[in-house]
Amino acid sequence: MKHNLFVFFLLFLHPLTTCASVQPGQDSLNTKIGQMIMVGFRGTSLQEASGLKQDITQRHLGGVVLFDYDVPSKSPGRNITSPGQLKKLTRELQEAATIPLLIAVDQESGRIARLKAKYGFPESLSAQRLGALNNPDSTYHAALATAETLKNAGINVNFAPVVDLNSNPENPVIGRLERSFSADPDVVTSQAAATIRAFHAEKIIATLKHFPGHGSSTTDTHKDFTHITGSWNKNELIPYRKLIEEGYSDLVMTAHVYNANLDRSYPATLSKPVITGLLRDSLGFKGVVISDDMQMKAVADHYSLETAILQALTAGVDILLFANNSSYDPEIAQKAASIIRSLVDDGTVSVTRIDSSYRRIMTLKQHYLNVSS
Repeated sequence: MKHNLFVFFLLFLHPLTTCASVQPGQDSLNTKIGQMIMVGFRGTSLQEASGLKQDITQRHLGGVVLFDYDVPSKSPGRNITSPGQLKKLTRELQEAATIPLLIAVDQESGRIARLKAKYGFPESLSAQRLGALNNPDSTYHAALATAETLKNAGINVNFAPVVDLNSNPENPVIGRLERSFSADPDVVTSQAAATIRAFHAEKIIATLKHFPGHGSSTTDTHKDFTHITGSWNKNELIPYRKLIEEGYSDLVMTAHVYNANLDRSYPATLSKPVITGLLRDSLGFKGVVISDDMQMKAVADHYSLETAILQALTAGVDILLFANNSSYDPEIAQKAASIIRSLVDDGTVSVTRIDSSYRRIMTLKQHYLNVSS
């Protein structure tokens, strides 16, 4: 533990270029690659999580995502059973890490909440209900309560707020689940801004999702290829544009939606025109881009793991998310790291490309992760 704290101080007091060098004898490229991977796992303690400690200590894993329910086995209690258990788990995870972990959760509130009342956590209102009230103060205080809960649990990333427009109320994965604030982009923007302010008050990293907009879809990317060419509208970019103009630079999560008007070849997560061209170049986003779960069927059923990783890196994704909750692979971090390393070693992906993502990730971590916590 003393060694970890010493490295934490070095990490935060020295320039980014020294982060890998504070780990004697370790390959700095492997460290950088590890920081680009976030995985889900089974277990309510680090001891129960098969192979995770090795992923953290040997593969320099950058982050983890937590769930309360295991979809493949259809069983509850995957990572979250009570406030005390969760706080102990996150502490164990951070103590194992040399570079502080991003510990993420989908706590959007309403129906999409991993920290549920039945486990001892506070109830929360859905985005749709808050958007209908359209009172930024109410939204701020609701989001602040969520942020305080996350901070107390040792979680530092919330995959929220959703800034998808409620353009299709029958959308099975957005509208029907009350995940969107509104069909009006200005309402979505003001509600999201209030949410982000509340998160930042408690040093919780926010995540705008799902870029470039998932609200008009009629199918679920968890289950199948999702085509939005005929339904997507440029208004879906308004919340991103306005929030980025106001200085937002935390996380943006990509969607696995396909829009031939933006890219005739690939869905958004794998699309350079969408991620680099639209999000970075046109909208000016300087922060960290994280993929939606790379194991969702919209990607996994149509591309090999190697192809999906290569295309996501080419597109400009910084963190590859493998939630391990559509399918489960305890070796996914090792496989992903090995694939990325091979792509760099054979010259398909440049070291410069890895460096650019690593710098963005480390800038985010240095800004939000407090070594004293």
